[in-house]
Amino acid sequence: MAAPAPSLPPDDADPTFAELLAGRPDLAAHAQDGLTMEDVPLARIAAEIGTPTWVYSAATLRRRYRAMQAALSEAALDCEIHFAVKANPNLAVLRTLAREGAGADIVSEGELRTALAAGIAPHHVVFSGVGKTMRELRFAIGQGVGQINAESVEEIAMISAAATELGRTVDVAIRVNPDVDPLTHAKITTGKSENKFGVAMADAPALYARMAATPGIRPAGIATHIGSQITAGMGAYAAAYRALADLVRALRAQGLPVDRVDCGGGLGIPYRNEPAPSPAALAGAIRTTLGNLGVRLMMEPGRWIAGPAGVLLASVVLSKRNGARRFVILDAAMNDLVRPAMYEAWHGIVPVSPTDYVAPVSSCDVVGPVCETGDTFARNRGLPTLEPGSLVAFLDAGAYGAAMSSTYNARPLAAEVLVDGARFGVVRERQTPEALLAGQRLPDWYAA
Repeated sequence: MAAPAPSLPPDDADPTFAELLAGRPDLAAHAQDGLTMEDVPLARIAAEIGTPTWVYSAATLRRRYRAMQAALSEAALDCEIHFAVKANPNLAVLRTLAREGAGADIVSEGELRTALAAGIAPHHVVFSGVGKTMRELRFAIGQGVGQINAESVEEIAMISAAATELGRTVDVAIRVNPDVDPLTHAKITTGKSENKFGVAMADAPALYARMAATPGIRPAGIATHIGSQITAGMGAYAAAYRALADLVRALRAQGLPVDRVDCGGGLGIPYRNEPAPSPAALAGAIRTTLGNLGVRLMMEPGRWIAGPAGVLLASVVLSKRNGARRFVILDAAMNDLVRPAMYEAWHGIVPVSPTDYVAPVSSCDVVGPVCETGDTFARNRGLPTLEPGSLVAFLDAGAYGAAMSSTYNARPLAAEVLVDGARFGVVRERQTPEALLAGQRLPDWYAA
């Protein structure tokens, strides 16, 4: 039985706890167990594992992957899904998606090794990224990755050198920069002319022709990625894909083979009350622009699949007042969840206790213990009075949460847990204080 929700705020206020949970079907507030993920009370995880802890829902990962897949199928698109490993590189998360049929989009040797360890076949891996090293290229080509997305003439030369050195021929797509504005945060736009990614559309035909004559390289097609957390509709996607379609036709008119188009990722999620673009809308934009070209399509979702699948579970250390301002200080910090400090990002914060969930709320600032004012998760957020030890959950923390965490202030990395129905298990141990020092050493001349 669900606990009653706090009263509704004015229309321009933050969503209520109940409104936040309504859009997240694998989270629920129960009158006795409090906030649960699938069939597991989050308080139980906190009691057994401690806090801060990342908690992921296997059911949400599966449901959202299948929803993306269904949207593509309903649009009659033959489109491969390569999960963006940068969003969440946890082995259990990747294995869950691999069992659904997902491939991997990777941007480093480390991500490739992680994807392979999770059971993703190398031919189902696309290697993206603007700064691949020769070491990384040799390793990726040696493993037999399915495709490398090249971002410059210089990188094409590097790929050729690595491939010929290994006696291999590798499928390469050129990543083009369509110079479109996805109307997202400036730090996560990737398809504008001033961004570091890809090659200019005007330079692509000559570069593609050059690639076709380069040893060790099989020209596979073109790729793009215009940004992350895109919620402003399909206009930017459609503009980018129309430019790709024109490029495909121009290349084919020159007698050059173009077999694939990698459509990128970036579909946003509603952290607060933003519009929620659907996979069906994205699939429609792909179909109307690229669907009649007879190319093999690919896409690289990350946040849309993994973001709503995770929460960051934290405990209250203490509450304090500075004058009229109330501060709730948590044991989680910006080294755990950096998105609010880096992107001014908004995350729902929901009390775990059933009594806290229905208690009256008042305005407070939610902060961590790191010695920076930037270690602030939320300002003027409505929360009940929270005693030391009270639990809260940061919603939509499954993407770019643990993946971007650090040990700043010598704070150990948090544990990670996967929930699957009524079961849960630790999928990354909490870092120990001893592990923080592992690998450090004093120089020999300090020995005396």
